[in-house]
Amino acid sequence: MPSRTGAKTHPHHDAPDTAEAFRRLAALPEGPERDALRDDLVRAWLPMAHRLAGRFRSRGESYDDLCQVAALGLVKAVDRYDPDLGNAFESYAVPTVTGEIKRHFRDHMWTLHVPRRVQELRNRVRRASQDLSQTVQGRSPTVAEIAECAGLTEDEVRTGQSAAESFSALSLDAEMPGSGDGWSLGEALGGPDPALDTVVDRQAVRDRLAELPERERAILYMRFFDDMTQNSIAQELGLSQMHVSRLISRSCGRVRDQVMGDTDDE
Repeated sequence: MPSRTGAKTHPHHDAPDTAEAFRRLAALPEGPERDALRDDLVRAWLPMAHRLAGRFRSRGESYDDLCQVAALGLVKAVDRYDPDLGNAFESYAVPTVTGEIKRHFRDHMWTLHVPRRVQELRNRVRRASQDLSQTVQGRSPTVAEIAECAGLTEDEVRTGQSAAESFSALSLDAEMPGSGDGWSLGEALGGPDPALDTVVDRQAVRDRLAELPERERAILYMRFFDDMTQNSIAQELGLSQMHVSRLISRSCGRVRDQVMGDTDDE
């Protein structure tokens, strides 16, 4: 490490004494010398950024990617830090780097888009559950216990718990848990039920069918509900097959026109 950043350390072993270097950086004009000093400062504080990234290793993101995000936050902290304000760089950099990592999770790691308020509820519920798990023996903490611990309402706790299920999603090709027979999640999903269209159609023609003459209603019932042929209907009613055909066509056409007219009126 170049001597310009100093060798004295703070309580954290990864917090070098760079106060003088930051004062020099603030005084230097844009140019190669300033760029080189800025790069030295970033390298000096990278161990701290990696330490902060390590706190988020169990959240489903690779450690290398977290380190890259933390390094980006560190660069922002170095560029924005003002030593004239009198605060130590570490006190400014830690929340900046941590905020960058949390922003990464919020913007890139949620499978479903969840409002920021709901994400915050999820985090508070998760932390409260973790704290309560140390004191509650043999069972999971209740919604009421989590609400009291987190300072939330029970409805907010339930919202936070639901949000936890949106953090990641299973592939439709994933095997269903406990199936043991290779069935995928996609194969268990339902699809459009064509019978629903039949229900809608029947409801639409119900009143119009009731307005038909009795003989025409009987013919339609025998044809479409009893599945009788036109010839069988003609024999049943003592009519010609041609007459039955004309009656069916006329009745269906009348009902169709009336139903379509009702739709246009709406």
